[in-house]
Amino acid sequence: MAKTDKRYRNIMEELQVELAGLHRWLKRNGKRLMVIFEGRDAAGKGGTIKAITESMDTRGYRVVALAKPDEREATQWYFQRYVEHLPSAGEFVLFDRSWYNRAVVEPAMGFCSKEEYDAFMQAVPAFEKLLTDDGIILIKYWLAVDQEEQEQRFSDRAKDPLKRWKLSPVDLASRGKYAEIGHLRDTLIERTHSPNAPWFVVDFNDQKRGRINLIRHLLEQIPRHDETVPAIKLAKLKGKPKREKVTDKALWVPSTF
Repeated sequence: MAKTDKRYRNIMEELQVELAGLHRWLKRNGKRLMVIFEGRDAAGKGGTIKAITESMDTRGYRVVALAKPDEREATQWYFQRYVEHLPSAGEFVLFDRSWYNRAVVEPAMGFCSKEEYDAFMQAVPAFEKLLTDDGIILIKYWLAVDQEEQEQRFSDRAKDPLKRWKLSPVDLASRGKYAEIGHLRDTLIERTHSPNAPWFVVDFNDQKRGRINLIRHLLEQIPRHDETVPAIKLAKLKGKPKREKVTDKALWVPSTF
C-alpha cells in the first residue's frame, strides 16, 4: 500500500469513528439530518456517500437516489416524491442528487419548461425553510470538478466494464454543456443559499482529498455530537470453541477459491 493510500485510510478510519459518534448523537437526541450531494456527472457523489456510510449502522441512515419521475409522479407536486424520503427522528438521510435536478440537469437537457424552472426556483427556499423550521438539519454540498478531470473519469468508466453502468445517456449528452451547467449551478447557489439551508462547494478534482475535506466539514456543521463509541469487553468462552456443525440435509456451496 502506497504511503498516501495508507494515510488516507488512516484518516478515513478516524473520521468514520466520528461519524459513528454523530449517528449516536442523532439517535440519542432524536435529531434529523439531511445532506444533499449535488455536482456534475462523475464528480464523486456516490463514492463520497459510500465513504461516509460504510462503517455506519445500516439502521441509522438511508441513501436516496431517485430515478426520473414515472408517469404518475410527473403529475404530482414537484417536491412530493422527495417528501416521503425525509428523515425521521434519529435518522441520517443522504440524497445522491435531489430536487435540484430541476435547477441544473432538467433545464440544461431540456427536460423542463422555463415556467417550471422559474416556479421551482421561487418555491425551493420556502420549501426548505419549512423543513428546517420543523427541526431538520439540512446541509447542501456541490462537488466541483474541472472539465479535464471529468473527461478523464468518463474515459476510465468507458474502459471499465464494471463502471460502464455509471455512464447514462444523459451523462454522455451533458458533456457538451459544461459551461451551461456551471452557469445554472451559480444561479441555484445564489438564489437558494440561506442561513438555514446553506450551500458549500468542495473541490473534488482529487476525490480522496475531497472526501476528507467534506466529511470533516460535515462533522463541524452539526451541533455538539461528542458521542464516544462504548468499549465492549467480551466474556471468556466456557469450554473449547466449537466447530460449525450443520445438518446433513444442508446443501454446501463448493469451495472454488
